[in-house]
Amino acid sequence: MQILFLGTSAGRPTKERNVTSIALSVHGHFNRFWLFDAGEGTQHRLLETKLKLNKLERIFITHLHGDHLYGLPGLLCSRSYFDGAGPLQIYGPTGIRDYIESAFRHSSAHLDYELEVTEIEAGRIIDEPEYQVEVAELDHRILSFGYRIVESPQSGKLDTGKLARLGVQPGPLYGKLKNGEDVTLPTGQMIHSAEVVGPTSPGRIVTILGDTRPCANADSLARVADLLVHEATFAGGMEEKANEYGHSTIIQAAQCASNAQAKKLVVTHFSSRFGEEDVARLVEDASSVFPDTVAAYDYLEVDVLKGNN
Repeated sequence: MQILFLGTSAGRPTKERNVTSIALSVHGHFNRFWLFDAGEGTQHRLLETKLKLNKLERIFITHLHGDHLYGLPGLLCSRSYFDGAGPLQIYGPTGIRDYIESAFRHSSAHLDYELEVTEIEAGRIIDEPEYQVEVAELDHRILSFGYRIVESPQSGKLDTGKLARLGVQPGPLYGKLKNGEDVTLPTGQMIHSAEVVGPTSPGRIVTILGDTRPCANADSLARVADLLVHEATFAGGMEEKANEYGHSTIIQAAQCASNAQAKKLVVTHFSSRFGEEDVARLVEDASSVFPDTVAAYDYLEVDVLKGNN
């Protein structure tokens, strides 16, 4: 799993930062991917990466403010020009379907692939063998969601050395043992999977929050996450202004990571009032609350490692 930040500015773009969008590679290095939010210009940012729209499987919209979805209609239309663009699923708050349908109706747009739009409520919205996705409502000026992506447990490592000593050659039997099946050799000897496969390990957890004030649901979604992505629109000491606009300070983001016992925090969605030197100082302040804090910037790539090792 790997995250690529396509836009990291709040409200409006700057010369250095576009508005919000995050790509999550879930099936190998920059092959198939998911997109979280699609601010204006997202498809232009994608042109500078290895990501191709025909490999985009799902889009998750956190909320309906323009800096998080004004790039969606254009991106959807452009996807029709990519060979092999299969079905696409979009998840978002109530109103996302009407927004898309209105844009297409008034522009006479037509898609050459199947589009499924799901207006979500709190709870588990995806439950598949590889990944589960849970959502919860956050505390913003409008309905805003956070997403918790949980990778299924990973089977243990196969002890190939022991198998070689037992006379088991690489091949189909390796796969069966890896999948938990016991096998019988031509000699009649039975090999038990538990004897040659290490213990199962928990899958990785990524939490991506929409715009929010500090709230219990943010902490819950971020619980023991290997990577937490949290907005940091304002600096520490600006809590009153952050609360007025439904946002968080970078210190509050760090407190969320600490409360949730997350492994790594990446902060994003910075107010345009902050230059790059300002952001560096903000991260220094936040690191006193949560040491493993990193400031996102456009095109930053972050590998999601279990336990951040």
